[in-house]
Amino acid sequence: MGGPTLTQAAWFLPAVIPIGLFVAYSDLSRMKIPNIAVYALVIAFAVLGLAALPLEVWLWRWTHLAVVLIVGMVLNAIGAFGAGDAKFLAAAAPFVALSDLSLIFYLLAGSFIAGWLAHRIAKHSPLRRIAPNWQSWESGKRFPMGFPLAMALILYLLIPVIRAI
Repeated sequence: MGGPTLTQAAWFLPAVIPIGLFVAYSDLSRMKIPNIAVYALVIAFAVLGLAALPLEVWLWRWTHLAVVLIVGMVLNAIGAFGAGDAKFLAAAAPFVALSDLSLIFYLLAGSFIAGWLAHRIAKHSPLRRIAPNWQSWESGKRFPMGFPLAMALILYLLIPVIRAI
């Protein structure tokens, strides 16, 4: 347990950071995670994972996508999760080692709390004027989960970079 290696982070971060930022922006502004972002994340893992991971590990990580997609579909069916959130989480799953499951749950919990607080503070402060037309301001109880989901994935991949500094 302890996150990806520095080599894995070096391969994955150049693709994951812009995709994650796009997902966060899109979900905050439109309350939608576009399928193109999900496809881009899957393609990034498919291509970069071959260079970053041993072949056997890369192949097994695809099961993470399938399992998380099934769980996400169930959560979506019971109304606990949006479809875009479930698809993004499934696309992100192969980037995470199974041995890091507890770590990613801690990162997700922290990202949800930080994301919710940041969103609520911005919503009720002058910061809202920077993006007055974002749909997430008027979404009632709904929250743009793509923001903390992307944050957690990026933070997970940044762990070895932070350790190396």
